[in-house]
Amino acid sequence: MSKLQVDFPRAAVYMDGIESAGWQAKAQRAHDLLHGKGGPGQKWLGWLDPLAPDDEEVRQITETAEGIRARAEALLVIGIGGSYAGAKAAIELLTPHFSNQLPLAERKGPAVYFLGQNLSASYINSVLSILADKDVEINVVSKSGMTTEPALALRIAWDWMTQKYGRQETARRIIATTDRTRGALRGLAEREGWRTLVVPDDVGGRYSVLTAAGLLPMGVAGLNIRELLAGAQEASAEYAVPDLDANGCYRYAVWRNELYRQGKQIELLAAYEPAFAAFAEWWKQLFGESEGKDGKGIFPAAAQFTTDLHSLGQFIQDGPRHLFETVLWVARTGSERMVPDLPGDPDGLNYLAGKSVTFVNEQAYRGTVEAHQDGNVPNLLLTLAQLDERHVGHLFYFFEKACALSGYLLGVNPFDQPGVEAYKNKMFQRLGKPGTNG
Repeated sequence: MSKLQVDFPRAAVYMDGIESAGWQAKAQRAHDLLHGKGGPGQKWLGWLDPLAPDDEEVRQITETAEGIRARAEALLVIGIGGSYAGAKAAIELLTPHFSNQLPLAERKGPAVYFLGQNLSASYINSVLSILADKDVEINVVSKSGMTTEPALALRIAWDWMTQKYGRQETARRIIATTDRTRGALRGLAEREGWRTLVVPDDVGGRYSVLTAAGLLPMGVAGLNIRELLAGAQEASAEYAVPDLDANGCYRYAVWRNELYRQGKQIELLAAYEPAFAAFAEWWKQLFGESEGKDGKGIFPAAAQFTTDLHSLGQFIQDGPRHLFETVLWVARTGSERMVPDLPGDPDGLNYLAGKSVTFVNEQAYRGTVEAHQDGNVPNLLLTLAQLDERHVGHLFYFFEKACALSGYLLGVNPFDQPGVEAYKNKMFQRLGKPGTNG
């Protein structure tokens, strides 16, 4: 039985033309391009076969993580985009809320903080202030070492660490996850004597969550990375067949493309657990950067329900009919709280007394799906059996594979990002970077 149930209630309303549109044949062609490595971006398909849990590289990552866990109170991860988002997503899904605020003895591992994903001085200062009285190690994640945000953060954090520990001790406290042989960060790490892990040559940043880029911070936080990889391998086997009836990942990719063909230009990823907030940011980059090109693409947005039902619910229910929802539901969260009975029923909620908060949340979920579908908003439902490493590894792979297939169905290269350079060039001109035309 799959760890992820994929469902489209009332599919017939929107998908009557699925056979006449030839989606099975299109999925077969996209599948052949992907697995035959004959499509656009074929040199970036290393993620297609996840690392085996017993791989030598996994042993090296695990040993590095255990060393950090033994020495440090906190790990500072420096990266942007895929170099940080996947690790942050997994850690927030699989550790308690507010984990960094818990005493070390009550956490799964050292506190993990992130830097280099923005250019905010107040954010940088706040992170370094929190770390001032802690034993810190750094993991900088970048293939090139030249991306402005993490490069600037590394420069600041390196200087801060040198003042805190001295240059020689600082060198023992920095691990660079970078290109195997090339790039500014590789050169810097070799010159300074930093330990290194490798981002595979054939894996792009937004598909790198299950490589050393994501796995080292996860391991430091106490996650079982071998179980994450086992879940991804199970998903890889499950989603290797092109038959839409047998492949929920491919059905999801086809459904969203058919809805896009019908004018649904926005996909809203909605989750009923706040722990999915960082996962949604990872998902937005994965689909936004992979599909938004050549004047095409579904705009990826995200919401936290039921919170955002009190801000976006009105728009979703009665606004323009240009969006669909992909809803994440976790069947078993592993945590519960019962509704108490209050004398006099002051808030009128005694009818819920003795019921669980999860029961209330589930009725909100089911009621919202029904209401939005009544309002002609298609809902694609993804039900994860539970939150543990195997299921989360499965979920990461599900979306990576769906995104790659969906990009080919859309007719774009899902592995490049030419438009990203536009803002960078304008920024560099304004900053007066040598070699740019200001």
